[in-house]
Amino acid sequence: MTIPEQSTSSPEPLLRVTDLVKHFPIRKGLLQRQSGAVRAVDGLSFDVRPGETLGVVGESGCGKSTMGRLITRLLEPTGGKIEFQGQDITHLGVGQMRPLRRDVQMIFQDPYSSLNPRHTIGTIVSAPFHLQGVKPEGGIKAEVQRLLEVVGLNPEHYNRYPHEFSGGQRQRIGIARALALKPKLVVADEPVSALDVSIQAQVVNLMEDLQDELGLTYVIIAHDLSVIRHVSDRIAVMYLGKIVELADRNSLYKAPMHPYTKALMSAVPVPDPKRRGAKSERILLKGDVPSPISPPSGCRFHTRCWKATEVCKTQDPPLIELKVGQQVACHHPENAPDQVPGETVVAEARDAVTIVDVAKDA
Repeated sequence: MTIPEQSTSSPEPLLRVTDLVKHFPIRKGLLQRQSGAVRAVDGLSFDVRPGETLGVVGESGCGKSTMGRLITRLLEPTGGKIEFQGQDITHLGVGQMRPLRRDVQMIFQDPYSSLNPRHTIGTIVSAPFHLQGVKPEGGIKAEVQRLLEVVGLNPEHYNRYPHEFSGGQRQRIGIARALALKPKLVVADEPVSALDVSIQAQVVNLMEDLQDELGLTYVIIAHDLSVIRHVSDRIAVMYLGKIVELADRNSLYKAPMHPYTKALMSAVPVPDPKRRGAKSERILLKGDVPSPISPPSGCRFHTRCWKATEVCKTQDPPLIELKVGQQVACHHPENAPDQVPGETVVAEARDAVTIVDVAKDA
């Protein structure tokens, strides 16, 4: 089955997220009174169109995995709205979400902890059929063996246990389980980060092949920019619970607008023999990411930004479209007109980064 060609007009989004918020309360003392909150996700708005792959990147702790669990409704949002195929699923209960579980599935980060070691592979992959009361043609065992073959595993391994497989094979089992009910949306939380580099490409290529074959829509969460570039149509860059830039792949890699995105891109190696010996700039951000318990006022990146001004310290920039298909939340963007001209860079911003010239040697 192949996905039909999308028309030139923009299709209705499969998933639409508006001002999504998730705060985890911090409780102290005998009475467990709330003394604060970890602001893991703090106002995300984006949509995912049918058949596309949205990549989500950012440093550890920026809230991207929490976001993945929110849109699959494994976590209850604190605020905001999640719509799937036009239906508001923000606060649906377990029973109301059950029919939607067929259409929204998740591939987890750790292939070692996401598979029950006491169950055989056949039991693990067939679980969605039993939970949803689905009886595929030819029987469940035949369908599970077909799924194992689709993801590149031997169907005869139906009765083996997870410990008999490598990490890459286990992740393939997780993918087979996620695809069992033919979902429309698959959220993959760092699907290859726990695997050897030699295996990562195989799993990424498998996911791309399955997308073409089954017409899947992906949200892929990762911190590896080279993986995200390979698989994504559009990319959202997250920093401390917020999206700072959202753009199509080519625009983001050719001309990033947010200073944080530019710093991330400078760390990506370019495997081009023609550039051997050429110099490129590497932007090293100083200091740690601020705590999500008490994020900085104004723009959250201003404490580590070399372009920060007084307005950055007081006003949180909105995520706006400065170029067709490229949104950025920055008062002083790169590769775009200054949104607040005439501001003076604050003294501490000059010490926020170190620029290193890196020679591309053989």
